[in-house]
Parts: sequence; structure tokens; C-alpha cells
Amino acid sequence: MEIAIGLLAIAATVLGGAWLADRLELPAPLVLIVVGIAGSYLPFVPEVALSPEIVLLGILPPLLYAAAIQTSLVDFRNNRATILGLSVGLVLFTALGVALFLTKVLDISFGLAFAVGAVVAPPDAVAATAVGRRIGLPRRLVSILEGESLVNDATALVALRTALAATGLASGAAAHEVTFGGVVLDFLWASLGGAAIGFVVSIVVVVLRKRFSTEPAFDTVLSFMVPFAAYVPAEEAHASGVIAVVTAGLILGHKSPTTQSGASRLSERINWGSIQFLLENAVFLLIGLQVFYVVKNVQSSELSAARITVAAVGTLVAVLLLRPVWVFPFRYLRTHVMRAEAEAPWSHSGVLSWAGMRGVVTLAAALLLPETPVRAVLILIAVVVTIGTLLVQGTTLPWVAHRLGVRGPDPREDALQAATVLQAATRSGLDVLAQMPDVDESTKDMLRERASDRVNQLWERLGPRGVDGAETPSTQYRRARLQMLEAERGEVLRLRDEGRADDAVLRTVLGALDLEETMLDRLEDQENRLAESEMLPVDTIEAPCEHLQDSGACAEPRTPEGCEECLRDGTSWVHLRLCLECGHVGCCDSSEFKHATAHFHEGGHPVMRSLEPGETWRWCFVDEVVG
Repeated sequence: MEIAIGLLAIAATVLGGAWLADRLELPAPLVLIVVGIAGSYLPFVPEVALSPEIVLLGILPPLLYAAAIQTSLVDFRNNRATILGLSVGLVLFTALGVALFLTKVLDISFGLAFAVGAVVAPPDAVAATAVGRRIGLPRRLVSILEGESLVNDATALVALRTALAATGLASGAAAHEVTFGGVVLDFLWASLGGAAIGFVVSIVVVVLRKRFSTEPAFDTVLSFMVPFAAYVPAEEAHASGVIAVVTAGLILGHKSPTTQSGASRLSERINWGSIQFLLENAVFLLIGLQVFYVVKNVQSSELSAARITVAAVGTLVAVLLLRPVWVFPFRYLRTHVMRAEAEAPWSHSGVLSWAGMRGVVTLAAALLLPETPVRAVLILIAVVVTIGTLLVQGTTLPWVAHRLGVRGPDPREDALQAATVLQAATRSGLDVLAQMPDVDESTKDMLRERASDRVNQLWERLGPRGVDGAETPSTQYRRARLQMLEAERGEVLRLRDEGRADDAVLRTVLGALDLEETMLDRLEDQENRLAESEMLPVDTIEAPCEHLQDSGACAEPRTPEGCEECLRDGTSWVHLRLCLECGHVGCCDSSEFKHATAHFHEGGHPVMRSLEPGETWRWCFVDEVVG
């Protein structure tokens, strides 16, 4: 009963803390760790023992897998050099720097000090990306942070294991000589062996999904098994369970569009989202709950309070400083000396150097440290580094990003790119439709109209909502359809209450209504974010064609007050388009008469641009590309 009440209390606190963080516009990890610290000093809150086995086997694999299946394998591959430089080079560099500091301050062996350095070296996947997404960092920076935090745990744990083995502190074993070649071989086996096991697990899951996965429930349960099926064999083989889980997650996430049904992907996304939300927030709450007991254990140490304070705070400062000391020279080496990648703005490196918040792996690894006279002090150091980086970097990272002028992707640029991608996809679908002799023309016309409406919905998200603030056709449709869905659901519930239909049938109908409502709500949220955005796209989304290259940036509009034909005929338009060859102003395809497209078909002028306030994108009717 006590365990059940404890789990319920943790879940309730996580929900309350996440709600409070949202209201205060703060990252949930920060709020929950503060709540945990406060709770650890309350007399009625029992001690929550956090063992390394619970964290490394029960919490870490599902958290890594949940993050990996959402990480782009393409982005990971494109940024692999930077990710490896941070997840391997920076971890070892940080561990070495911390080891040199602690050997002087605490007068401990270099091997034990290096083990502590390995403990505090790896940043946390959840903390960095949670803050990064909230403040709106560029996607490449978020991808690098995700990739770094997915892989660096393996480096840290291998370094920890090697350091303990060298000092004879691993499970009471005798110390043995550690050679450079032996360390390299251990690391290669941990990396390559873990990757191989993760790859095999992913292939097995792909085969099972293709042959047996017919229901979302089956597929979701199979997905829950993957992180443990990859982690446990890898650890038993003395390879990296972290690398195995990450490899399996990256591959399965990349292949999911071809190996899973839409219903299975939706079910997996919802279920893993719930698990990830609960686990990652509970972890930071549990870290805070350890503070009272960690401090209590330190009080019995023979070391003075001043010496312990210097060691803990000094390690925190070292961790904060060593990251930029590595990031900036590494960036210069990659871009100027090796010429291995395009030069990114220095401001991006500045943000990257300050996004090193620690988390669950640091605390779990600290609990792996062996029994020594200073063990309690070393665990305190790990806790101080974890909480300190979260509070110092987590609260100041938004300010740093703002001062450096680093911002996330423009919602309008995303909308423009989404519209062009969907336009290309729709064109492919219509090409297939045209080659279907067994489909009658009335059905083809209906499918063409629906495909056109779907594309126009995305284009309507650009520019204002309509003339003089009026609703666009898609907005009107969404508002009207939501009201219709409410009435339809009410009628279904009336039939249910009167017992006039079977419950299984009613659930099927309600499920269809719920799915449609979810899609409409999501479109409304995206439209609201666009309405609140200020920046507009100026970069080329796709390589321009010769028509875009030959066209000018603008032309003198013949009727700047509105669509030429609509003004003449007294009709209405949605958005305005300008012909860059003759200055004709026409209305977009969401408008009733589509005068911009009609002008192209009549005059053959290939390029038009948006005439909406602030928009700079152009469109080639011939090649169907945007610039």
C-alpha cells in the first residue's frame, strides 16, 4: 500500500509541477527539481531511495528510446561529426579537467577523480532539449543537443567503468594496468557491439511488424519491449546498452512510415509521449528528493565544510567553463582548419556551449561509485553539478539566446515549406490517379477537388486570415465543421443513452468523430501560432529554377488595392499574388475564381510573388517550385 501511495503521490506531483511550470513559463525540470528539494526537507515525505539499477535499467532505456524514435536519423547523420566531438571528445575532456581539479582539492587518486569526472561529464537529453524547444532554438542546434545527449552517456559509463577498474574499486576487484590500447578496444567494442546489437533488434522488430503487426495494440506493446530487448543483451555482452537502444530507436523511427500503419504510429506516439512525460519529469523530482539525505550523509565526513564546498562548487564551475573551452576551438578546427563543414554563426556555438544541463545519468552514475571514505562527498558533488547546471544554465539559456540573436525556425517559413512539400506530394498522387482507368471521372473530379482543398489549406495559413480580417475558406470550414461535430456527437450520445445502438458500433462512430476533431484542432493551433509570429521567410526553401533566377524581386502592381478582376467584377479574394512580369494582381487558388492561376494560363507569365504584407516568397507556375 505504501508503494502504491508513493507512486500516486509522485505522479500527482509531476502533474502539478508540470502545470505550474507551464503557468510560470519555466522548464518543467527546473520547477520539479526545486519542488523535490523542498519536499526532501518536509518531515512527512518519506525517503525515496534511488538505486543505480532502477535508473540505468528501469528508467534510462525507455527515456533514450522515446527520444531516439523522435530524432531524425538524417539530421543525426548530417551532424555526426559535431555530435561525436561533443559526446566523446567533450566528455573525456571534461572528465580529465574535473579529475585534475579534484585530485588537488580532495587529495584522492587520479583514477577515482577521473571516475567522478566521468559521472558529471554527460549533459542530459531531457533538460537541454526541453529548454531548447521552449525558447525556440534553431533545429540544427536542437538536433545536435539531442544527438549529443543520446550518445554521451555511453562514453561516460565506459570511462567510469575503465577508471574504477584501473583503481581496483570496481566491485572490490584488484587494480590492474590499464593501457591506452586496451581502453580504445573497450570503447570500440562498447560502441560497435552496442550498435550491432541495436541494429539486429531493429531488424527483428521490422520483420515482426511486417508479418504479425495487424493491430496498434500489438505494435505498441512490441515497441515497449524494444529498449529493454536492446539494452539488456548489450550490457550482458559488456557492450554499450545506451548505444544499442539509441541505434534501435533511430532506425525504427526512420523506418516507421514504411513498417507501421498510420493507426500504429499514432498509438505509439501517444503512448510513448505519456511515458516520456511521466518518466522524465519524475526523474527530476526524484533528484530533488535526494538532496536532504545526500547532505545528511556528508555531515559525517571527516572533511571540513569549507573543503567540501570548494570541491562541489569548484567542480560545478569547472563543468560550466570546460564546455565553451572545448566548443569554440572545436568549431574553429572543423570550419577553418579541416574545412569539413560550412561555417555556422558564432552565436550558435555560444548557445551550444551554454546548453550543458546535467540530469538522471549523472545521479545514477554517482550511485555506482564504490564505498570510500569520501563517497558521500562525491555523490554530493554530482548532485550539486546536476542541480547547479539546471538552475544556472537552465534559467539563463533563454537570456543568452536572446542576447546573441539566436532564434528558432520561423513558423511562416515552416508553413511555406509544408505547403510546397504537400504540393509536390499531391502532384504525385494526382499523377497516379490519372493512370487509373478503372476509376470513373466523377470520382476522379472529387478526389482532385479534395487534394486541391488540402493544399490550399496550407497556403491559406500564410498571410492574413482574409480580406479586412475576414475568415479564409479553410477557417470557415474548420469553425463550421467543429460545430457540426459537436452536434453529431450529441446525437450519438443520445442514441447511446436511449439504448438504441450497440456500444461497439457507437465507439466506432465516436472514434471517427474524435479523430476528425483532433485533426481540426491541430490545424487551428498551427494557425494561431502563425498569427502570433512576426518574422517572415526570406531564405530560399528549394533551389530556384531558371524562371525564378531570371525574374525580379518585385514589380509595380497595377492594382495595389486588390485583385484586378475581383475589383472589376465585385467579387472577393483571400490572398493576393503579383505577376513579376506585368504587375498583374490576382487572387490565390483559395479564392473563388483563382485569378492569379488564370492569369498564368492566359498570358504564360511564369513567376508570381505574394503581395501579402511582409511576405517575400515567389512561385514558379512552370516548375512548381518556391523561392
